[in-house]
Amino acid sequence: MGSTTLSFLALIVLLAASPARALQPAPPLPPPSDEYRIGVGDALQLFVWKEPELSRELTVRFDGRVTVPLLGEVDAKGHTPAQLSREIAEKLQRFIEAPQVTVSVAPANSTQFFVLGQVTRPGAYPMTGRTTLLQALAQAQGFKEFAKLDRIVIVRGPEGEQTFLTVNYKKLEAGADVSQNVVLSPGDTVLVP
Repeated sequence: MGSTTLSFLALIVLLAASPARALQPAPPLPPPSDEYRIGVGDALQLFVWKEPELSRELTVRFDGRVTVPLLGEVDAKGHTPAQLSREIAEKLQRFIEAPQVTVSVAPANSTQFFVLGQVTRPGAYPMTGRTTLLQALAQAQGFKEFAKLDRIVIVRGPEGEQTFLTVNYKKLEAGADVSQNVVLSPGDTVLVP
């Protein structure tokens, strides 16, 4: 098992062993970005107008870079498609007069979320659009018998900079607090103790 898997398992054990009163609500998670950010594993369509030999499909490697003809290695991870289009066009100006560049993502393999713990089908799920906590739980096919519905945790952010939000599904189910239906961001992990 990897260290990330072990740390998630340790968090689940900690949550299951903690009394409900010991968990304090975390500050709100940062809102998800509306602009798509390119990630590792994404397939990109590079189109350079009137330059068919430069137009092609690129895959974002594990180092976050793509190889572009004439330019070599270009950082792609974390950029929006529009930002990457502008960057490639600027760099191509050394070789082509007024290059018109378009970068699109198809398919977005890096956008996924994870559901772990006391759900019927834990695992990684593709994020094909705006996804709420309820939609994520539906994709995981609901809860197992002993799930602690008042202590679901959403983990967001890269390792070392993660934020945690405790969600009370019972309040959401009762209609008492619809703010508990958090909109997920790519990479979020939903932990059901």
